Amino acid sequence: MREIGDLAVWTLSTAKPGNGVDLLRDGNLGTYWQSDGPLPHLVNIQFPEKVKVSEVAIYIDSKADESYTPCRICIRVGNNPHELREVTTMELDSPQGWQRCRLSENPNLSGAPNSWKNGKAYIRAFAVQIAVLANHQNGRDTHIRQIKIFGQLNGRNLEQLDALPSSFSQYASVR
Repeated sequence: MREIGDLAVWTLSTAKPGNGVDLLRDGNLGTYWQSDGPLPHLVNIQFPEKVKVSEVAIYIDSKADESYTPCRICIRVGNNPHELREVTTMELDSPQGWQRCRLSENPNLSGAPNSWKNGKAYIRAFAVQIAVLANHQNGRDTHIRQIKIFGQLNGRNLEQLDALPSSFSQYASVR
């Protein structure tokens, strides 16, 4: 599986000025997104086409972030941000480092390593939402240092996207 987060559009429910979505994807574990408002705090990830999402990895540092540390995170998937279904909820107790959550249509496959060898453990979706439902010490705002999404595109190899002519890049965004 490959990290496919760069293929998506990322949006946040809220962010403190200077601590936005760009810091979730900058590769620096010293920076973080900081929410600004009441719970739940949402990270919405939308792909241009349906993808096979296998795993979500979230970097959290409870020692550095204390009451800003998430203790309950829900992962939802669907065809758009308005039609999501809950896949799993992570309960975290003083997390330090990468918190990995494997996703599967079949809950029995989520923890079974053999199912990963066959490539069957994934969820097909256009949208993934990570919802912070609670923080340690009843904290209001949250810090998440990095998020990575692992999976593959359906119907084509990711390397084929890299090989597209640069003339196609003019159609990659909407003005």
